[in-house]
Amino acid sequence: MWPFYLMALVAIVSTVRVVTNANPVHALLSLIVSLLAVAGIFMIVGAPFAGALEIIVYAGAIMVLFVFVVMMLNLGEQTVAQERKWLTSSAWAYPALMSFLIGLILVWVLKSDYTQSAAVMGTEIVGPKAVGQALFTQYLLLVEVAAMLLLGALVAAYHLGKREPGAEEDNK
Repeated sequence: MWPFYLMALVAIVSTVRVVTNANPVHALLSLIVSLLAVAGIFMIVGAPFAGALEIIVYAGAIMVLFVFVVMMLNLGEQTVAQERKWLTSSAWAYPALMSFLIGLILVWVLKSDYTQSAAVMGTEIVGPKAVGQALFTQYLLLVEVAAMLLLGALVAAYHLGKREPGAEEDNK
């Protein structure tokens, strides 16, 4: 029971730091720790598939998205110097401590024997087959609506970000 509460505490504190932190790089570090803690909570309550999806989709996608945004902005030497000044060892201390707590819980979970029989808090372990059957039977309409919303957002983002071929030369 204590791993659940420790993961929940890590997730709550990390999420508060995401919202209150003014530096986007520090907020991103806290966001990644928060997403990993939520994935750990999913694992503890008996949903390993949801936990794996949390890590793959959210933590992985957030990292890639942030790297692409930083690459696209190309802010120059002044911003690079400012980031070096901001990114000190004290900035990494908090996410490192929270990640260490998550690692301790992971080691404890792997060494304990409860994972073979059932989840700590759940009555059964929900696997990918059960998730797929639920999504594509009783929740099929919601899945299709979400897919159409994402497609619409993608098309809108493309058209909003699209520049005319000669527009960049006119701005200089």
